[in-house]
Amino acid sequence: MAEPNYNFDMERVPQHIAMIMDGNGRWATERHQPRSYGHQAGVDTVRRITSECVRLGVKYLTLYTFSTENWSRPADEISALMGLVLSSLEDEIFMKNNVRFRVIGDRQRLPEAVQQKLRETEEHTAANSAMTMVVALSYSARWEITQAVKDIINEHENQAEQPSHGPLTTADITEDLISKHMQTSFMPDPDLLIRTGGELRISNYLLWQIAYSELYFCDTYWPDFNEADLHKAIESYQNRQRRFGKTEAQVEEESK
Repeated sequence: MAEPNYNFDMERVPQHIAMIMDGNGRWATERHQPRSYGHQAGVDTVRRITSECVRLGVKYLTLYTFSTENWSRPADEISALMGLVLSSLEDEIFMKNNVRFRVIGDRQRLPEAVQQKLRETEEHTAANSAMTMVVALSYSARWEITQAVKDIINEHENQAEQPSHGPLTTADITEDLISKHMQTSFMPDPDLLIRTGGELRISNYLLWQIAYSELYFCDTYWPDFNEADLHKAIESYQNRQRRFGKTEAQVEEESK
């Protein structure tokens, strides 16, 4: 079967795509269905987009699944979402597509059954190598940064008890040190951040990591987001010049 024609360069597909999967509830409401109906439909979209990202050669796909702010939602919706997490982890998409599964977020707030299933899925898929799917669950960027600072302080307090280490100083605090203590330290920062659902905001997601990510917003609700929509986002990404703070002339000189 011949490869389809794309309007983008397969050699320059972003290695790390982060997603804010917005619009599940509104999608369901417009169909006179409960919000949980939209979340279930959203899981089906995750399966399709994951498979397509693997096929395109994306190496990391990070999905904003449940924020720390989402704990304020109605109890029945939270319960339904936790149930979906458990059922979706039963999906063989990980093994079929050779996908490794990882989690970032405050796991301690999750039900014990969910925590156990997350651990099992991480262990079961640890040897998979085609792509890593990272689920941001009970996650917020401000929580992550705050936790990183706490971890740095605790680590240095423990080391300070050893003769070869002194107290933590301002000289010790570097961007690299903070990055190493972020939950995402095992992967590169996102090249492309996609948000569906028509909202134009970041919603406390990967604030440290997206400093130089390309941002793409679309009106499509997440349950309706498909492979063609993903391709449009990648095409938009490739039509931009990533300068990382440099001038256009500097970038052109380095590319020669």
